[in-house]
Amino acid sequence: MSIPDFQTIMLPLLNFCADEKEHTNREAIDYLAGEFGLSAEERKELLPSGRQALFDNRIAWARSHLKVAKLIENTQRGVFRITNRGKKVLKENPQRIDMKYLTQFSEYAERREAHRQKHRKTNEKESSTETESSATPEEQIEEAYENLKETLSTEILAQLKKSSAPFFERVVVDVLVKMGYGGSLKDAGEAIGKSGDEGIDGIIKEDRLGLDIIYIQAKKWDNIVNRPEIQKFAGALQGKRARKGIFITTSDFSQGAYDYVSSIESKIILINGQRFAQFMMDFNVGVSIDATYELKRIDFDYFTEE
Repeated sequence: MSIPDFQTIMLPLLNFCADEKEHTNREAIDYLAGEFGLSAEERKELLPSGRQALFDNRIAWARSHLKVAKLIENTQRGVFRITNRGKKVLKENPQRIDMKYLTQFSEYAERREAHRQKHRKTNEKESSTETESSATPEEQIEEAYENLKETLSTEILAQLKKSSAPFFERVVVDVLVKMGYGGSLKDAGEAIGKSGDEGIDGIIKEDRLGLDIIYIQAKKWDNIVNRPEIQKFAGALQGKRARKGIFITTSDFSQGAYDYVSSIESKIILINGQRFAQFMMDFNVGVSIDATYELKRIDFDYFTEE
């Protein structure tokens, strides 16, 4: 079963509290994971940021909405129980509890309206899906962030394809050095770019001490790089008595190329255009920071009275 959205979790979470006992977040997570029949892999699935389990995040937001509607209440940090209003709701036996259902409660409706008013002030057009979204706020933020990254990656790749071969060589040097290869920028610059032909052939240090070397080849191509090109590169590695190589292209590799590098003794890493653009973003090569946002959570320890 796929991981349910946070609105689908609301009613099962309230039913979990029907015993009127105090429950911890972990108890709710474990119980609901069983109720929804989630596998161990699904329970471990993370948000794109990798900082929290997706299912845990959705339960947290379901709990937050129920709390705003006064159906549950916190008794201490990470511990909650059902309220009299919550018990009354369960007696009515609703088929589903979601954001629309919760608007019948004044506290929740007022909070949602305040949110919409704030939304209108910052956006000329109100989002028609704002109250219907099945994604948590973190998921919406991270989805938007991933979309921006994908757009930026496409723009970077377009610029690389329009650039000259010498400029592409410099970009490759910059990225490899930022990643920790090649020793200094001067060392890497001397080792790479010895031959032209819209590519790079040379060696680069694997670390600053030069304990091992890596053979580099890059192709500023639009066409797919096929197996024969990789075979030539593997032959060049043998001729240099090198064990490791990196093949970078602005296009992509055929499945035959990937199959080939997985079957040979030499270690050859294939980096296509999209992956190389990602490295440029990760290591801040050719990009600048436009804005930074901090996502904060309440510090319950601060509010704990001795």
